Amino acid sequence: MSVEKSKCAEAQMLIRKPARQVFEAFIDPEITKHFWFTKGSGKLEVGKKVTWTWEMYDVSSPAAATEIIQDKKISIEWGEPATMVDFNFESMHDGASTYVYIVHYGFDKTGADLVEAIKDSTGGFTTVVDGLKAWLEHGIHLELVRDKFPKWK
Repeated sequence: MSVEKSKCAEAQMLIRKPARQVFEAFIDPEITKHFWFTKGSGKLEVGKKVTWTWEMYDVSSPAAATEIIQDKKISIEWGEPATMVDFNFESMHDGASTYVYIVHYGFDKTGADLVEAIKDSTGGFTTVVDGLKAWLEHGIHLELVRDKFPKWK
């Protein structure tokens, strides 16, 4: 799948944990549920389709890994229609910190709709990396994704 990467959303954060631990936080839904979705049907593996669920919104989405490079990169097809997400993990010189850089691309929109999709995705993945940092560094489940769109709104 050849996909335009220049029209993308990006989010990034330094996480003060080793790359292996940060990488696993996105592979294993038992960890991911503490900062992003509430339930995953299985670990990410190349060629295996999983379902991620946000129970508070009664929403589920398919995800399938297309590339996994241990402790360095996870690429997935996500949603319907599918878009691409690359999770990049750069181990810092101290070996105890990891720079996470997420790129979301392949949107099927144009004009104002594309701008809105990129804006929403950037905000969403920024919330994800903020929650990841709180969980891995401090063991705090901030409920950021749940609180982004409260039911009373």
